[in-house]
Amino acid sequence: MPESVLVNKAENYLREISDDSISLEGIDDFDNFKNLYFKLDDRLNHLQKLKDDMDVQGYTTPFTSLNKYGTKTVAEVAADEKRENSRHNQIFRMKANAKKNILDRINSAIDSHKRALGNLEQYGYVKCNSCYKKYSINEYKQNNGQCSCSSRAFTFKISSELTRRLEIIPYLPLSGNYMVLMNQLSSYDRESFKQVLNILKQERKGVVKTISLVIRFKDDNNRLIRKNITLESEYVSNYEEEVRKRYGRDVRIEALRFHRTKPAIIDDKHARTALALAYVGYSKKIISEIKDDILKRRLTDFKRINKYDEIISEFENEKPDYIDKYDLDAIEAWKQIQIEKRLRSLNYIDRHGNVSRSLKRDLKVRENIYKNTFKNIASVLIIWDMFRYYMTTSGNARRINIGPFPYIRVELDREQRKVFQTTYTGLIDILSEFGNLRIIPIPEMDLLLYEKFKFEKQMRNSNIKFNHVALGAGLIHLNSNIELETISNAFSINESRIKKEIKHIDQIKNPKSDKSKKFLDLIKK
Repeated sequence: MPESVLVNKAENYLREISDDSISLEGIDDFDNFKNLYFKLDDRLNHLQKLKDDMDVQGYTTPFTSLNKYGTKTVAEVAADEKRENSRHNQIFRMKANAKKNILDRINSAIDSHKRALGNLEQYGYVKCNSCYKKYSINEYKQNNGQCSCSSRAFTFKISSELTRRLEIIPYLPLSGNYMVLMNQLSSYDRESFKQVLNILKQERKGVVKTISLVIRFKDDNNRLIRKNITLESEYVSNYEEEVRKRYGRDVRIEALRFHRTKPAIIDDKHARTALALAYVGYSKKIISEIKDDILKRRLTDFKRINKYDEIISEFENEKPDYIDKYDLDAIEAWKQIQIEKRLRSLNYIDRHGNVSRSLKRDLKVRENIYKNTFKNIASVLIIWDMFRYYMTTSGNARRINIGPFPYIRVELDREQRKVFQTTYTGLIDILSEFGNLRIIPIPEMDLLLYEKFKFEKQMRNSNIKFNHVALGAGLIHLNSNIELETISNAFSINESRIKKEIKHIDQIKNPKSDKSKKFLDLIKK
């Protein structure tokens, strides 16, 4: 496929996605759920096909061809030939930029669709009405809606205990338009966006990836050779022995450098951006729904501050006909005069232009609410969702399944767990009261994650069949002062199932029989 045709084809397809809005209305109905999942999955397959075509045509390294048509020349050339060469260089650079940009948007769209599908897969499953076999929605689609027993009659079940947040799906950059969405963020939204990004970019302690060495040795002809070599991370503890094995006992190491990698919690740029934009977009919806109730409690005159905003916005796009439209300073001065007139007529400001004391206080209170409360909502939501995901899934599930967090680390180290040290107890109470969100404040979430990862190692090779949602809830109850009923409500799981897993935890940690004790000792070793 010609390059320009492929670029146009990709742009047109992304435009189609952008024009098709996502609705979650009636998502608990199987037909609506199925249609949305099938649509997003078909889109993902098409986007992946476009990406594969781009990879074949070298879109991953689009500027390589510029080496041939660059401005550097070996010999003197005529002036007209230089101009022609420069023109070619500009044309190829424009084409290379077009390739780079469209591939970047395709990658963003792919990651966004994976995130949407991962949330939908956590939302529900189908159960055969004949043999009662369970299928994920992905398996149902792959089997063309037919059970292994040949039945096509299914019942849709909602998995209330699994971690997902379908509400973020409409705010994902599904058309790869993440740059557009970022530019549309307000100043408060931008701060919130940066906070979420920093959470997802939290890096673990550096791990050696490769070792670079400069060595000196004599070859078979007794000539002294100096050479740069690279060893993989598996040789970090015995690089000297490996070098001697390859180049002889008399080899000398002249320089040594360890190259370390610091993977983030979500180790993919587009996935982090998509998540941050989606959670910020959803938090804006929450703010629009709860802000009036919160402000009415905190402000002395709620109606007055709304009138103040109305006057400010009224003149935002106004400009008189008698002022030159290009004279921006004059237009701005006119706006200021008109706003002051209106505010003075309502006694919001005095004759010197000073805002009244009570209004000034209300403006300050509102600013603090936005700055210290609303700005943190997206961070609270994503910290809670990731914490719950880690606590209620097994290591194998996180390794194999895409889930709501593609590219998430299977296990976090001490550095990465630091993001879970921040508690937003007051904000969580506000969200629970006004937003009806099932979130509870949990102290020392980082230490609870440590206990969870440690227990996953202890339970390896155990023949006990765990309910991992109840297991996570049980670990929280055992390592905190939170009531079992509170945890049960937050995790949408029955208390009896949590109590059953608490017994399993005790069975693993405190074995009663000699055989169990011996088995536990073997695991620890």
